[in-house]
Amino acid sequence: MLGAFASVVGIVATVLLAVAAAVGRALTPVAAAVAAIFGSAIVVTAGFGFLLLLVVFVVASSLATRYRFDEKLRRKVQEGRAGERGVSNVLAHIVIPTAIAMAGGLGAIPLPFAAVLFAAALAFAAADTLASEFGVLVGSAVSILTLRPVEAGTNGGVSGVGEMFAVAGSLGIALVGAGLFGVFRTPDGAPWSLLLAAGVAGFLACQIDSLLGEVLENRGYLTKGSTNFLGMLSAVALAAGIVVLAGAHP
Repeated sequence: MLGAFASVVGIVATVLLAVAAAVGRALTPVAAAVAAIFGSAIVVTAGFGFLLLLVVFVVASSLATRYRFDEKLRRKVQEGRAGERGVSNVLAHIVIPTAIAMAGGLGAIPLPFAAVLFAAALAFAAADTLASEFGVLVGSAVSILTLRPVEAGTNGGVSGVGEMFAVAGSLGIALVGAGLFGVFRTPDGAPWSLLLAAGVAGFLACQIDSLLGEVLENRGYLTKGSTNFLGMLSAVALAAGIVVLAGAHP
């Protein structure tokens, strides 16, 4: 955990970032308040490396959401009314990372292992967001189950462009995470190989998310938020499995 002074600095920084997200319409005001609470818990218990990786994800997802937003608005596939994300979206993407960060920071699991699982959770979130925001702009997609053509933006629909950005998002977060955890020494940093495993887990979980979307969400058994939550949970489970099977538990 951080010391008293560093904790205050971390909380103030987190609140300011949340305010900036609300002012910039990346988050609704209520969603920003929720993010500030969870973000403060992350930075106080686990440190600045964890918080900054979360910030990188939020910035990347916001930029992806705003890309060609007018076109998304015309096709009615935009996020929110102006690209902002609400409370349900924030909770679906922050509850699991916060639990992991706190578990590592409070000593329930080794902090480097928590860093890998945290990166896996955000790698999934980045893969899912970038695949959706860029993939929805292509003219067509195919069902992940049947490979039959479907309208871009359909739950369970995938495209070459979307998959490319899913890879970029998941591996990008893993690489940035490796750098941040190395700089902030968490406590000795998670090995690059383990964080790359988190990137692989994030991409695979994005495919699981698509399957859940087609099989369960389209039939009304899951909401978008619950689909994302389960997809992220699968990313964490996959990353943990990769680490354990490789005999590389940090």
